[in-house]
Amino acid sequence: MRKTRFDFIVGLFLLVGFGAFAYMTTQFGEFSLFESGKYYTITAEFDNVSGLKVGANVSMAGVVIGKVSGIELSKDNMAHVDLYLQKKVKLTDDAIASIKTQGIIGDKFIKISQGGSDNIIKEGELLFETESAIDLEDLISQFVFGKV
Repeated sequence: MRKTRFDFIVGLFLLVGFGAFAYMTTQFGEFSLFESGKYYTITAEFDNVSGLKVGANVSMAGVVIGKVSGIELSKDNMAHVDLYLQKKVKLTDDAIASIKTQGIIGDKFIKISQGGSDNIIKEGELLFETESAIDLEDLISQFVFGKV
């Protein structure tokens, strides 16, 4: 009887531990099953997204408003970047999405500057006004070979 009780307590402890691990994994990964209705997705089209990764922050006025949820090459050889944004943030159709560098390490993020239009971008629409990432190696090679 005593061994059975001990086995039950150990099993219960393991279940609680696995549950806590699963919860912490979703929280640190910034993934939540309960917040799917608080976000929407739009797509931005860039010439060059070198260094930008899925999961990178999307910010406006220094405040994180979303994440990069996908990057793929389109048929017209442009990079289509899916942005997962908070629903409370409304972007105008003339908003500008720029790829910027953050910190010493050089992590890339997307900075959005709001435009002056009254037309709001709806979910799934395309953001055309973009500024691509500056490729430092390309810039140095142009300088070295006198093409600047």
